[in-house]
Amino acid sequence: MIDSIIDWAQIDTVMLDMDGCLLDLHYDNCLWNELVPTLYGKAQGITPNEARQRLYGHLQGKARDLDFYCIDFWTRRTGLDIMALHHELAHLIGYRPGAAAFLDWLRGGVRTLLVTNAHRGSLAVKDRYAGLSQRLDGTLSSHDLGAAKESQAFWGRLTDAERFDPARSLFIDDNETVLDAASAHGIGHLLTITQPDSELPPRANLRYPAFNDFNEIIDHG
Repeated sequence: MIDSIIDWAQIDTVMLDMDGCLLDLHYDNCLWNELVPTLYGKAQGITPNEARQRLYGHLQGKARDLDFYCIDFWTRRTGLDIMALHHELAHLIGYRPGAAAFLDWLRGGVRTLLVTNAHRGSLAVKDRYAGLSQRLDGTLSSHDLGAAKESQAFWGRLTDAERFDPARSLFIDDNETVLDAASAHGIGHLLTITQPDSELPPRANLRYPAFNDFNEIIDHG
């Protein structure tokens, strides 16, 4: 059990990613990898595969900046109503295993922050259907700080804004590049997720301690 390596007495702040961590990444994968390319391809007279390559191909192997996570950018880029498409797939928004129970277990014990690269518009949609903000002490989008979580600028600005002790903080994210940035900033406790998308197989050979069900890291003692 992964909880054996978490000393909860040493943690004051728990920061959690949203997509692929608290919420099932299946929603985002369907939106960005299926629905958007299909509709964009139809408008451009090309196949969904060609649309995916045109929209995302140039981003392969490159660091992602705020534009990659920005609804306004992709609305201009595609000519589609990206916010409307968010609502169209809202039935797929759901917590990952044990996530809601974990947040409820943490309440009153440590400070909990949602820390996401998602645009505030996307966050608002997911909050509406999943009630995230009701279970957290705060929600923060990288767009609020003008830098993506992959950058050191983000972590410096976050620490200044939220006044937490990095060494006494736990951060959970499914993106190892983001975890690398958090580690470089001195975040003391880092975990990742084995199966961010419930419809895809669990991931292997991860570089950070990993779990799937949040019940695995609740202290049941």
